[in-house]
Amino acid sequence: MAGHAALERQALCDTLERVGPSAPTLCDPWSTAELAAHLVIRDSRPDLALGMAVPPLAGRLERGMEEYATKPWGQLVHLVRTGPPAWSPTRMPFVDEVANLTEFFIHHEDILRGEGQVGPQREISAELESALWRQLTKVAKLLTRRLPTGIVLVAPGHGRAAVKSPTGVGTAVLTGAPGELVMALFGRMRVAAVEVSSPAEAVSALREALSG
Repeated sequence: MAGHAALERQALCDTLERVGPSAPTLCDPWSTAELAAHLVIRDSRPDLALGMAVPPLAGRLERGMEEYATKPWGQLVHLVRTGPPAWSPTRMPFVDEVANLTEFFIHHEDILRGEGQVGPQREISAELESALWRQLTKVAKLLTRRLPTGIVLVAPGHGRAAVKSPTGVGTAVLTGAPGELVMALFGRMRVAAVEVSSPAEAVSALREALSG
């Protein structure tokens, strides 16, 4: 049985095929072609992907992105759909789930909400929401370490997690479905259907920090 990451990869590719190569994404200024190129490089070209973290290699990454983004659209989507080469560790289902589920969920939503739509633009299964909640609670402390407020996450039906201690401006309580909390903590607060309750100063500081 396919894992959630594998299913999300296929769902994302179905959406790519539907919207075409020139649709907007939340990864501005990337269109869907650039986003698909990014996913292929992340999957299969570690030599180019190094440019994401090593500034001297950024030019090489940029040229590689342009090369992939200009491939025939059907060919590019096929590369995303078929995934990494046989030698990649992410071919193993467990590694794929850990490395790719949140990545593919977010980038799928980047396409679906590419014009700034707020909240889910598709039906998200309870099983996927549960898987996203499990992953989010494992990385939330790392994601929130530089935020200006304390953070408590509340996902009705899934749980509550205090992930960052209070700061001078107080603690912000973020309430929403797991997928919406994922979008918020990964810099997409402006399109996330998340309720924030806390002192006004904390709300303002948090929204500014998560508006990337």
